[in-house]
Amino acid sequence: MKNLSKTYDPKSFEDRIYEMWEDTGAFNAEIDKDKKPFTIVMPPPNITGQLHMGHALDQTLQDILIRYKRMEGYSALWVPGSDHASIATEVKVANKLKEETGKDKREFTREEFLKYAWDWKKEYGGRITKQCRKLGDSCDWRRERFTMDEGCNKAVNEFFIRLYNKGLIYKGNRLINWCPSCKTTLSDAEVEHEDKNGKYWYFRYPAADGGEGIVVATSRPETMFGDVAIAVRPDDKRYTDLIGKKVILPLVGREIPVIGDEYPDPEKGTGAVKITPAHDPNDFEVGQRHDLEVMSCINDDATMNELAGKYAGMDRYECRKAWVKDLEEAGYLVKTEDKVIPVGECYRCHTVIEPMISNQWFVKMKELAEPAIEAAKKGDIKHIPPRFEKIYLNWLYDIHDWCISRQLWWGHRIPAWYCDECGEIVVSATQPEKCPKCGCTHLTQDEDVLDTWFSSALWPFSTLGWPDKTPELDYFYPTSVMVTGYDILFFWVIRMAFSALEVTGEAPFEYVFLHGLVRDEQGRKMSKSLGNGIDPLEIIDQVGADALRFMLCTGNTPGNDMRFIPGRLENSRNFANKLWNASRFTIMNLLGEDDQFLPMADWDTAVLRDEDKWMLVRVNEAAKDITESLDKFELGLAAQKVYDLIWDEYCDWYIELVKSRLYGNDEEDKKTARFVLQAVLKDLLKLLHPFMPFITEEIYGYLPKEPATKDNPHSLLIRSSWPEYDPDMNYDDAVSKIETAMEIIKAVRTIRVEADAAPSRKLSMEIRTSALADVIPEIQGYIKNMANISSIKVIPVEETAADDVMTAAVKDAEILIPLQDLVDFDEEIKRLEKEQERLESEVARVEKKLANKGFVSKAPEAVVQEEKDKGDKYRDMLDTVTKRLETMRAQAGK
Repeated sequence: MKNLSKTYDPKSFEDRIYEMWEDTGAFNAEIDKDKKPFTIVMPPPNITGQLHMGHALDQTLQDILIRYKRMEGYSALWVPGSDHASIATEVKVANKLKEETGKDKREFTREEFLKYAWDWKKEYGGRITKQCRKLGDSCDWRRERFTMDEGCNKAVNEFFIRLYNKGLIYKGNRLINWCPSCKTTLSDAEVEHEDKNGKYWYFRYPAADGGEGIVVATSRPETMFGDVAIAVRPDDKRYTDLIGKKVILPLVGREIPVIGDEYPDPEKGTGAVKITPAHDPNDFEVGQRHDLEVMSCINDDATMNELAGKYAGMDRYECRKAWVKDLEEAGYLVKTEDKVIPVGECYRCHTVIEPMISNQWFVKMKELAEPAIEAAKKGDIKHIPPRFEKIYLNWLYDIHDWCISRQLWWGHRIPAWYCDECGEIVVSATQPEKCPKCGCTHLTQDEDVLDTWFSSALWPFSTLGWPDKTPELDYFYPTSVMVTGYDILFFWVIRMAFSALEVTGEAPFEYVFLHGLVRDEQGRKMSKSLGNGIDPLEIIDQVGADALRFMLCTGNTPGNDMRFIPGRLENSRNFANKLWNASRFTIMNLLGEDDQFLPMADWDTAVLRDEDKWMLVRVNEAAKDITESLDKFELGLAAQKVYDLIWDEYCDWYIELVKSRLYGNDEEDKKTARFVLQAVLKDLLKLLHPFMPFITEEIYGYLPKEPATKDNPHSLLIRSSWPEYDPDMNYDDAVSKIETAMEIIKAVRTIRVEADAAPSRKLSMEIRTSALADVIPEIQGYIKNMANISSIKVIPVEETAADDVMTAAVKDAEILIPLQDLVDFDEEIKRLEKEQERLESEVARVEKKLANKGFVSKAPEAVVQEEKDKGDKYRDMLDTVTKRLETMRAQAGK
């Protein structure tokens, strides 16, 4: 085929185009000292996952940037990869084993389980990256990475050992977040907090000396078995005399002290707080300050332990009910209060987490946080949009030590070894031959694995070869921009920042481009529970990847959520179809009967007409504006500018303005028209390519070929140069004339619509103007052709207009169209008479209905009012039609 098919069908070429890109190495980024590097590392999707709409948005934005920079002449590297996702993958593998063998995970050895996990990764791990290709991701797939590949594993061990040797990693008994379902610790960032309806129970703790005691409010009565004190503010006069005395834990009988501490809020509850260091982070801090005992009463499966006495073995919530009932019956319950309570849940399974004391590995964060804070303050890391910098800084200012050990098998195993003889801890990437303290040769590796985020925190530099000094690390690092959702700022972005600054001394990226979430049409978050998720692969199958991508980026502003509205998707599909048809028209006019390209002018021989100059200026100015928007990460604005340029100016105006020349007899002018048509179309395709890569590459392949270059030996659009703004392009006079003609044409078209006159009706026109008197003769050809005008007469401003005309004002002129040209009076009178008759009938019907006393008295008030409103509407419409009819009869002399 020499021309595009009649119908735009993305299925017929999208897979073929992508395969061609890969086969020709179009995505490959090489170390080239003559070019500037531009690097993006893909936020690695989980190997458990399937492409969802959040991935589609995230990757579309990255691909727009990488394609744009590649065309700008950068050595643009987009590193793809996937994440091992410790918790999610372990759950998937365990469930699969349960289905296949009927056995629980713990019935397998660690080695057996990991073999299944790696088999699972081989089978399913590449699924999402294949789906990324359907979206059009132009990654350098030669450099694809996995967070547990050999190189990343080496980086993780090196990072752990460095921090440990520096005293920034330690093991100790501290309060951690525990998920009873996943059976592992969670970092603070992995706990999602949600306000839920709950209760405060007020219990009296009797005084040990027989006094009245003290009343305490709690939302978690089941933790009372771990109470070790009651805290009050030292300056709270209600309790001053009680500080230093003891109260009795109800029913349990154990005596606990009343202590003074700044933690309690006198305005909250009773102002007295029970202190349970093993089950609350604030209580733990109070316990540390007062050297209180730590007593845990809940097991890791969220059942009660032996400290709970007869409630041991019960689920925590079952215990709560029974315990409260017993306390109430014993007279210790003072009152109950309904309350909205913030509840922490596991970000994976949404089980309510249980704070617990546990011996875990931690990273000291204060020292690591300080360089990350400074990097933002100095502008080494810039947030897009800037408002997220405050959130970033506040989180770092208030950061706590990071619990990095997880009670899982799938993941990076902690590189720590324990001497079986003396218990000495040896941190090493490989198993030590002997204990450095006692010489024992029997050492056992820590059973736990590292938090997934510990490895992904190294992603911007581990993927480029760190800790080795690779050429890629030297050239492509630091990376240019990190594109990700704002919801992952704490999980990942901050950790990448402090990790990179610690080991490379540089910020991992210059920009953090944070986008929002894709919500459903009602503004709800997409989720399995709501059943409102939308599969991007299904959308691609229906309308093509280009339409999905364009919908996701248009109307999208940095940091803000967007709604998935099917109508916007249809608009994007229509835009692609419009471009396809316009391109097909252009190519058709470039080809001769022998399907060879017809002769065309070039920049040296073209004799440009005003419409050519106008179109070239519009492309030139748009290239400047679009480039500026892309550089500011205003991708949605850039996409809208490309849309307007193509739809409104090229398709609706320039092609229409140039058609008569293509069908004319002036061969030299036809050569110029063909040259400008194809030159402009090429630039339009280049400007649109980052947003809609498939359709633009397909159309570009049908146009006259650009000369092959070293960087673009296959003359592909993806490797072509980005349109550059030419500040010397000055066609102001031509632009002014064309835009004046366009304004007049639009005004005439508006008059046609208002008069309900068909576009095919020939009209005569007068233009009352002084300022444009010399211009009209030069542009009247455009006006006559585009507005279907038979004659144009210029009249002075001072001349009075006739009464029987319709008018429209434009800059420096007034348009006058005779009414008799616009309207067939006889036909219009007939139509208005029919409409008058219909409205009179409707008014009579309503009046008769309202005159019926039975209807008015028996019908609901709303129904009666509805009829009255109809009557008013019909009378107003009848009045308008009657006046219009009188005018038409007068104009027709009837």
